[in-house]
Amino acid sequence: MSGFGVYIHWPYCAAICPYCDFNVYRAKDRDPEPLLEALIADLEGHAARFPTSPAQTLFLGGGTPSLLNGRQIGRLLAAVERILGLTPGAEITLEANPEDRSRFAEQAAAGINRFSIGAQALDDAALKALGRFHASAEAEAAVEAAARTGGRVSLDLIYARHGQSLSDWDKELRRALSWPVEHASLYQLTVKAGTAFARAQARGVLAAPGPELASAFYEATLMTTQALGFPAYEVSNHARNRAAWSAHNLLYWTGGQWLGLGPGAHGRLLTPKGLIATEAHARPEAYIRAVRETGIGWDQSYCLTGEEAGDERLLMGLRTVLGAPIADIEAFWGRPMRRDRLALLQSEGFLTAEDGFVRLTAKGLIVADRIALELSTP
Repeated sequence: MSGFGVYIHWPYCAAICPYCDFNVYRAKDRDPEPLLEALIADLEGHAARFPTSPAQTLFLGGGTPSLLNGRQIGRLLAAVERILGLTPGAEITLEANPEDRSRFAEQAAAGINRFSIGAQALDDAALKALGRFHASAEAEAAVEAAARTGGRVSLDLIYARHGQSLSDWDKELRRALSWPVEHASLYQLTVKAGTAFARAQARGVLAAPGPELASAFYEATLMTTQALGFPAYEVSNHARNRAAWSAHNLLYWTGGQWLGLGPGAHGRLLTPKGLIATEAHARPEAYIRAVRETGIGWDQSYCLTGEEAGDERLLMGLRTVLGAPIADIEAFWGRPMRRDRLALLQSEGFLTAEDGFVRLTAKGLIVADRIALELSTP
């Protein structure tokens, strides 16, 4: 287990997108100050309770953290530097909406060196259907604004949308990857329970692609990105080269540790008792109150069992081209991985097992969760 980072969740958004099931709340006229104070106090509370080291990554996610100005972001970064420290060249990512591009320069001056821009679509009608405020031309302008800061740029897009054809997606993807970006997170639309899209689907006014079309979209995505020099290094993530991989997300996928700060944030911390999973109070008011009363924003924490830790390491590792380390997983489980199942899945073309790692093929990536379940069952 290696690597240490910090995730800060800023839950406020100008509006709630109809497909979103994240822990988000309308910004309205909320004063950001109480939450900023709570985040810094929570950081101090974590540092007082656990052995920490300088953070290699810092990720401001949401929600819409690009609503914060440079001064506010600088305050958070200064707190991390003061309390934990940041390694030289630490990756510091900000999730940003295109309509916030006028703040990119001041956010970069505050210390942001990587922008993850939520374009989501490059079709204006689709953007409207997704509940987005920007037009496709603004997404391109945002990428250019982020690139001008000298920071690294990643782009988020959603595909397999209602009414979208494979040809439409191919054109959209080729356009996006011609921009000055080094990384792309490409997510197939999933209709989550409790969202406006789920309610629309229940009424019959929104149709998600069936399994065959969904697989076709995914396979087309892999082919186009590979041809354009953006091969997949994780199920939904693509990069120009190894240096462009998201260092913070690699913590999640390769068994690293991170502090999870902010409403609803999750964390993983290695302690003498074992690997601790933490989850903060979801509602901002409850989170702020918990920090004030206890010094930490947790709603719950628990020590993962060896079985749980091994399953998580397997599931996350299989999502990447690095693969899942067999020996590490077996050490967590306290039992061997079923070699007969490995051999069968390999013979069927779903994975390879070599050099001590299990790696999924393109065929296997489509059913990654199912394979993880198959391998983790005693």
